[in-house]
Amino acid sequence: MSDERIINSIEKSEDKHLDNTLRPTCLNDYFGQQKIKDNLVIFMTAAKQRKEPIEHVLLYGPPGLGKTTLAHIIAKEMNANIRVTSGPAIERAGDLAAILTNLSDGDILFIDEIHRMNKLIEEVLYPAMEDYALDIIIGKGPSARTLRLDLPKFTIIGATTRYNLLSSPLRDRFGSVYRLDYYDQSEIEQILNRSSKILTVDILEDATKQIAKRSRLTPRIANRLLKRVRDYVQVKGNGIITPELCQEALTLMDVDHFGLDALDRKILEVIVEKFKGGPVGLSSIAASVQEDEGTIEEIYEPYLMQLGFLMRTPRGRIVTELGYKHLGLEIPAVMQEKLI
Repeated sequence: MSDERIINSIEKSEDKHLDNTLRPTCLNDYFGQQKIKDNLVIFMTAAKQRKEPIEHVLLYGPPGLGKTTLAHIIAKEMNANIRVTSGPAIERAGDLAAILTNLSDGDILFIDEIHRMNKLIEEVLYPAMEDYALDIIIGKGPSARTLRLDLPKFTIIGATTRYNLLSSPLRDRFGSVYRLDYYDQSEIEQILNRSSKILTVDILEDATKQIAKRSRLTPRIANRLLKRVRDYVQVKGNGIITPELCQEALTLMDVDHFGLDALDRKILEVIVEKFKGGPVGLSSIAASVQEDEGTIEEIYEPYLMQLGFLMRTPRGRIVTELGYKHLGLEIPAVMQEKLI
């Protein structure tokens, strides 16, 4: 169910072409994450002056914020080749060995969803990251012996949405660790203005603000909404995204002015109507809305909590006063006591 949501920040198959088209290729075109960019400029400039590859980099944060884009930009700024893989795709130690032995000096290996890498493969990766060497066991039993292969000096850029699931030894081997945060509205507006030029669609300023406000401060969602609104005005208007047509398109998509859709509102409504505003356990909410517990916890809850509509307490989830107001309801006196 969550995969069908237009405001789902996880990349969909239909997003790949759009993402590649709109993806910035240099730091100047990459809006937002200014502190990370400032650090990267110093980090990369120093490495270039020493004529060395950069240290291993770990990028983490919610999906859709530009981790993959940033990895490609780093590769381009360093004039390095980039190989792309993901944690689940590396199933055996031999797969990893094949990738690493085919790298050249200065190459970058980008591992997406690195938290999903098999722990046994992680252990093979440690000496590769630390000593640029690969230990291979030849044979079995008492006659088995270890062969060490020297590797070129390469850089691993890892990306993850679940930093807490990375093992401590793996985290410690990254020289630079950056957390990507949600963007602010002005940064999303800059991204939308750039994207609209690439898509050759005219958009008025107030329409840009409308989409930005509903984007959940996530570039991937902003670009997806822009694409859908563009399709709507192409059919219903003259191709120019005006505030009025933008509002019609977003209403048709059932995305409200906070970027919430029907499923977000249903979670709040279920807690209010069935559980008197909470506290209520995650399993009860999941059963009531017929959605997986992990999906609610990882995808729905963070944004509702960021808006201040939902509170997570030791006893369970509680809808806040702001949540009641968004639903157009008065908060009961008994709930006010719970929130104190």
